[in-house]
Amino acid sequence: MIKYLKLNDISSYKIAFNLSNYVWEIIINWDYFSKDTVGKQFVRAIDSISANIAEGFGRYGKKDKIKFYRYSFGSLKECFDWNEKSRIRKLLSNEEYQHIFTELDKLPIEINTLIKYTNEKLEI
Repeated sequence: MIKYLKLNDISSYKIAFNLSNYVWEIIINWDYFSKDTVGKQFVRAIDSISANIAEGFGRYGKKDKIKFYRYSFGSLKECFDWNEKSRIRKLLSNEEYQHIFTELDKLPIEINTLIKYTNEKLEI
């Protein structure tokens, strides 16, 4: 029996999805100004990582899939910036900052592995 790859089998998706919910739980407790300035943009960027992986996964062609995986890579780089700003502005504890950084730091290799796998395994 053929086992088909599911979205939840993709480690980059799982890491990004869990991290986005972790960040949400922190930012939801910030004051209005912090949420309205840094928070909204951080949440949008962090949500965009897993959302673009999911959208790419749902696309048919190799080039289309990879395009969305690359979008997620851009959002990932943006999140490093928001994480750093949040630390400097004392919106995150050192433990929160470090956890987010560590999880974000896993994703470049994970996303590049997904792109490589898609390039090598798909015909179209």
